[in-house]
Amino acid sequence: MSNGAVRAGLSADEFLARPLVAHLATSGPTVRPIWFLWEEQALWWITGSYSRLPARLAVDPDVALVVDSCDLATGEVLQVALTGRAEVVDMDVERARRKLTRYLGADPGRWPERFRAVLRSPDTRLVRMDPRRPPALVDLSF
Repeated sequence: MSNGAVRAGLSADEFLARPLVAHLATSGPTVRPIWFLWEEQALWWITGSYSRLPARLAVDPDVALVVDSCDLATGEVLQVALTGRAEVVDMDVERARRKLTRYLGADPGRWPERFRAVLRSPDTRLVRMDPRRPPALVDLSF
């Protein structure tokens, strides 16, 4: 069983560079899975008029987020848990494209149309979450 120490050779930045799913909690509480991008010591994800998230964040920008991975074959369980404030910001198409590339691959021509459409929509925005503390990778392996 792990003692929670960080695995040698893997930093929180390297872990957050993996195309994992984060679980975001807002007031309510409401928990939702998100695809994210870790850049400039912040988490970024896409939102728009199709989502209730912008309205929730306008009322209460405090959020909690967990990114984890579990490999049942090896017993490796890694986690980064963050709290902070999130705000809806203007769309940055290049940043959004980098985020989508992490999960869908380098060729936008092979992405489902709904993801390409997000990049063209005037209603699309980004959310930036600034963590209260630097991320720490915790090893919860069994």
